[in-house]
Amino acid sequence: MEPRINAYGTEIAPKFVKYFVAVDKVLAASTVPATTLELVRIRASQINGCSGCLDMHVKEALRAGEDPVRLALVAAWR
Repeated sequence: MEPRINAYGTEIAPKFVKYFVAVDKVLAASTVPATTLELVRIRASQINGCSGCLDMHVKEALRAGEDPVRLALVAAWR
């Protein structure tokens, strides 16, 4: 399986990442619970095949108080 986003393979990657960071700031200021945001980030990392981001977001979700059972079930999302 190939990752959907290759952050290092294009010239526009730095601009693209800038928008990801901007969206993340908006979401962090929203009323969406931190645990839910981390679950979404975990799923996106799975889809993109980014093991580094997946590791980071799983640890962040645990720190935010997410239930390990729900973490394990993210892989079944469609």
